[in-house]
Amino acid sequence: MSDSKRAVVLLSGGLDSATCLAIARSQGYACYALSFHYGQRHDSELAAAQRVVAALGAEELKTIHINMGDIGGSALTDPAIDVPEAPTEGIPVTYVPARNTVFLSLALGWAEVLDADAIFIGVNAVDYSGYPDCRPEFISAFERLATLATKRGVEGHPISIQAPLLKLSKAEIIQQGVALGLDYGLTVSCYQADHQGRACGVCDSCRLRKEGFAQAGVADPTPYR
Repeated sequence: MSDSKRAVVLLSGGLDSATCLAIARSQGYACYALSFHYGQRHDSELAAAQRVVAALGAEELKTIHINMGDIGGSALTDPAIDVPEAPTEGIPVTYVPARNTVFLSLALGWAEVLDADAIFIGVNAVDYSGYPDCRPEFISAFERLATLATKRGVEGHPISIQAPLLKLSKAEIIQQGVALGLDYGLTVSCYQADHQGRACGVCDSCRLRKEGFAQAGVADPTPYR
């Protein structure tokens, strides 16, 4: 392996994770992108992840298959639960139980194998759906766990958990991505995108995305069906 600093970047194929990859590359990291086929109904985002890597570049794109639909409990993994098409109170049914904990744990394992210095995750606690595993408290707690649970951590070289979008508005995220040359037309954010990646335009993720482009003053490149 080269002597350059390495990072595992969680890459769903959506707007936020694509911006994270662009940021990590701009900071000089050799990036190893990690996607998950976890039983999500919007699996067209995985094709988007491949497009993003082809455009931005990465050392590798690995896709791990893990069926969180076997657990259920989320509109994103259980077709019997409808995706809300209007704002709801509390934590919405699109929350996938423990998803970011599972994803970060597997990313942590790969980071150890790669001897990587950081893991980048595109969580956001400003313009978001209220998921508990997108909050600063969760990121801080997982970073402490990572230090305790890894060989690098106990030997004094902990793997940092980088969440550069955590305190940014969606508009600020988009502006940063555009400044880094990211084409958001490559990404898929919709919770119920069809197999061609066309968005519904009415789910929570579509609403936040549309509002972000409008507030950023950037033309929305999203294909809607």
